[in-house]
Formats: sequence, C-alpha cells, structure tokens
Amino acid sequence: MELTLELVAEGLQFPEGPVAMADGSVLFTEIRGGTVSRVRPGREREVVAELGGGPNGLAIGPDGALYVTNNGGSFDWIDQDGLTIPGPAPSTHEGGAIQRLDLDTGKVRTLYTECDGHRLIGPNDLVFDRQGGFWFTDHGSGSHAERRFGRLYYALPDGSRIVAATPHLLAPNGVGLSPDEKTVYVADTYLGRLWAFDIVEPGVVRPVSAVEPGRVVANLQGVQYLDSLAVEAEGNVCVATLVNGGLTIFDPHTGGTEHLAVPDMLCTNLCFGGPDMRDAWITASGTGRLYKTRWPRPGLRLNYNA
Repeated sequence: MELTLELVAEGLQFPEGPVAMADGSVLFTEIRGGTVSRVRPGREREVVAELGGGPNGLAIGPDGALYVTNNGGSFDWIDQDGLTIPGPAPSTHEGGAIQRLDLDTGKVRTLYTECDGHRLIGPNDLVFDRQGGFWFTDHGSGSHAERRFGRLYYALPDGSRIVAATPHLLAPNGVGLSPDEKTVYVADTYLGRLWAFDIVEPGVVRPVSAVEPGRVVANLQGVQYLDSLAVEAEGNVCVATLVNGGLTIFDPHTGGTEHLAVPDMLCTNLCFGGPDMRDAWITASGTGRLYKTRWPRPGLRLNYNA
C-alpha cells in the first residue's frame, strides 16, 4: 500500500519525537534547534521550550508533564543535497540527560545525567509503562574513528531510580512496549535490527543467553538503518527507517516486514492519535517536514496523555 501524506509543517530543524495531544495539537522536538515545538490545527509552529543540547524523544508522564531524552548535542550537522544529516559527535560533547518539562509553567528539571556513576551518552527515546516508570534508550555516540555503545535503561519520573536493563548495545534507538507490556522493543540503528526483550519486572529483562541480550525479531537486508518506533494496537511494531526512507512494519510473531515509503531518506519517527488512533504523524527530518496520514490500523494508545 501507499501512504497519502498531508504536509503539516515544514522548515523544521530536524524534527523528532512527535506526541499527539488530546487537543489535536502535536508536540515534537527539533534536535538541531534544541527546542520542543508544537503545531496546532490550522496554525503555525510555535516553540514551547528552548532546552538546548539535542532534545530527541518525548513522552507524557503520569503527572501530565513532558519527559525528554536529550542527547546533549551529540551531532555535528551536515547540509548536503537539500538534506540535513546528523554527523559525528563534536569534540565538545560530554553527554546527555533525561529532563522534565512542565507544560503549564515552562519549568525544566534535569532528572538524570548518569547511572551507577557512568555518564549518560546520548539519550534517545522513551516510553512509559502502566506502573508509571519509563524505559529509555541511550543511543551512544560516534566519531570518525570510534563508537561509544549505548544501552536500554529504566527510570522513575521523580528522579529516584535509574537502572541499566541491558549490557551495551551498538546503537539502541526507538523503544516501545507490546500491548500486554510483557515485551520491550528496541530498534538498533546500524544493525537494522529490532530487538525484543522479555520483561521480568520493571527495569529487569530476561537475556536469551550469555551472548544474546534479547530476542531478534528481524534484521533488515542491505543498507537500512532503524530509528524511532510506535506500536500498533494489535502488536505490530512500526519503525522509522533511514536510507530506505519510510516506515518498516515488523510482525513480532512471524518476523515478517512491510515497508511504506516516505519522501525523505531520513524518516525518523511516528506517533498515533485521533479518536480512532488511526491518525499518524511522521517526522521527515532530512527535509525538515512533519506529515500526517491515515494509518491502515489503529495505533496502541499510550498510558498517559495531556
């Protein structure tokens, strides 16, 4: 099938992390601009908060606040052939943070910058569970000569607990929960792999073996990188796909995949919303655009909204 795309906003500075709000607006980050922004129906983009660094993933928490994974400015930016492309980490990059943004007051609080004495490198995406905690990925960072690996973490929104849930992973990016919340999915960018981790309890996952941190749903063929993701109500995992620009739908039961094209080789994220959860907003980051489309199936309703 083909997607029919409606252009919602353009001229954005590498948009990511879309969140569909109850009032019909969409919140998203602009990583290059260091902002959280909003588009309301029929209105121009507005800046909600200037965070600096590299705000990436967003999620509404149980208290109605907006939680942000900020990579701390882990990319130099390359402008090439009409695209904005994230490059290697600048020499000034020290690490990222998890932040809480009060949407009523605009107050920003930094919750976490480290875990067990180790600095967070490039926090990327997050999802809240029914217990009110959140899983988040640290994408790591890379230079021309080396790569710092990332991890899957679990934390509480009051700043009281953070744990590393997995050993180091190459480039963990998108994260989402299965409808029954027995599985947490992680898209590993450069492997083109969707991981499935069986949840033992909040913050604890069951490894497959000493050398297999989780189950492999599928690996994409050729040069296809994976970015952020959203889950459908019936359990399919929809992952934004780079290079082969678009969205790849993974069936976690069979490992089968379907690709839906988007006119941007740097399609980075999507979210579901609307009364029937079939409205989907897609960030086409290379061209700085936000699209809206009707999805063929309902998306999974998140645990918290505002």
